[in-house]
Amino acid sequence: MATHLTIDNKLKKLIVVGDRVLVKPLTPNERTESGLYLPPGMQEKEKVQSGYVIKTGPGYAIPLPSEEDDAWKGEEEKVKYIPLQAKEGDLAIFLLNGSTEVSYQGEKYFIVPQSAILMLEREEDL
Repeated sequence: MATHLTIDNKLKKLIVVGDRVLVKPLTPNERTESGLYLPPGMQEKEKVQSGYVIKTGPGYAIPLPSEEDDAWKGEEEKVKYIPLQAKEGDLAIFLLNGSTEVSYQGEKYFIVPQSAILMLEREEDL
């Protein structure tokens, strides 16, 4: 049975590893607030970028202590994770030099470790 990828599920096959976050960058403004037009690539040279969190990794891995004397216990997951603060849909402001730019299916994304994220904006009811 073949699975057909659509716009809705094309990113579902991606697995983000560890404490990393997949971010889709915002489209840069072509003009400054005073009305000057910026040349292409000028916005990309900024040290701080922003974009929306598309997917997150499981978090920071914490190995469990091994208990070899409990042979009667079944095989369980040997690693637990501390979850990340970033969640899907958040607006992330991150350091560009701490991230890695990737292209997937013609789209530009950044893989950002949580340590490079400076601030998150989340839409929630207070």
